[in-house]
Amino acid sequence: MTKDVDQSYSFDLLGSGPRSGGDTYNAVEAVDDQIYFGGWVHSPAVYNGRRNAGGTISFRNKFSHLHAYDIKEQKVRLLWADSIRSETEWAGEVSEIVHDPVSDRLIVARGDGHTNLGIFAADRQKGTVDRLSELPALKGTHFLDYMCFDVKKDWTKGIEGIQTLDLVTGKWTVTPLDCGSISVDGGPVRSPLPGCATSAYSNLFFFVHGGVVIGDPVDAPNEMRFIRLFDFKTPYAPTRTMAKPVLGGVMVAFNAYSHGSRRPGSGPDSSPIAGPSVILYVTPPQVRIVGALGARITGFEKVGGELLVAASNEANLGSGDATPIDTGYRDLATLDLGRLLEARPPVTFHALGSLIGDEVWGGIPLDGYSAAQLLCTVTTANKLTIHEYRLSLPVASSHREVFELKPGRNRIDLSSFHGIVSCKLERTDAGSDFWVVLK
Repeated sequence: MTKDVDQSYSFDLLGSGPRSGGDTYNAVEAVDDQIYFGGWVHSPAVYNGRRNAGGTISFRNKFSHLHAYDIKEQKVRLLWADSIRSETEWAGEVSEIVHDPVSDRLIVARGDGHTNLGIFAADRQKGTVDRLSELPALKGTHFLDYMCFDVKKDWTKGIEGIQTLDLVTGKWTVTPLDCGSISVDGGPVRSPLPGCATSAYSNLFFFVHGGVVIGDPVDAPNEMRFIRLFDFKTPYAPTRTMAKPVLGGVMVAFNAYSHGSRRPGSGPDSSPIAGPSVILYVTPPQVRIVGALGARITGFEKVGGELLVAASNEANLGSGDATPIDTGYRDLATLDLGRLLEARPPVTFHALGSLIGDEVWGGIPLDGYSAAQLLCTVTTANKLTIHEYRLSLPVASSHREVFELKPGRNRIDLSSFHGIVSCKLERTDAGSDFWVVLK
């Protein structure tokens, strides 16, 4: 099935309208003059109406899909689609597409759904699909002459391992992963949901909710480490966005409002906004904040000397928060890459004691800022440990300092710290409040 495309394509090769969806995981790959894109679409979308504060949508017409767009011919082909025709469940969405240059095929990850999960190989011409791994995976990337994907069996646990395909031999290996046990600051890691991945410096960079896993899962799996980044025990995460190699470094976005709920108090997705979405530029041992934007950075692409950035001011809403119309405002803009890499935007991050308890939180990059401070309000006397570490290769251990906190407001000057800092209260204080201010 093909369709000539003038300016837009509305997924009408999948079925009748009205339609909703498309892609929420940036499943896209370019090979020669073909752009492959995948995800999910309701076609037609059937809204079941409001129930309590939210709404629901029927999943009977939800399709997972894989398309190809021919740039020269300006035609779209539907390569493959899958649906289980259930009212409340769905077949695994296409959440990642990576080209295998050795066998000239597409490696497709499917980790969001109830069935037909795993990693699949798709023929670029015929669209035939064969399962390669039964382990669910959301995201993946090239790593040297391998492909690495997460292992995500349980949404509450997040990433549980790295599954690796040897592109030469076709052999699969699985490296178990416990982010808490390999955390540089020594703290546990709560639900490190896979976000996005890339490779650089002969290392795999797998960004997850709460930080990034770095290392070589093939030749040095025991040396892999977890670096905490922007961990506020809220939906703030590098999810539903991307990480890309840019001028030899790694550029990645962390989103302030990647998931949301229309019903206040209905779960972690209703947590307060911890800070602006940021664009990070990683050049070990430095990690620099080079951009501070709104709710969600949904994608970006380097085009010459500019960075083309897509964004939205609304979160990805869950199935119980469906609406009969599209929500949020989308935006597309170009940023001068040279100026961006020199930028140090003033930013503020907020953490609540009722959410962080006595767990390690933060992971705030300080590189490039001349003035940084932590404002702490506590209800009773307490102690705060600040961990300092860097994203060095190989990853080094952290330095710690302990500060006495008096009841009321405390101000800690962070200008003597370098690299990345995370924090931990000695005792839980549900009424405590923390602000990290960078200028």
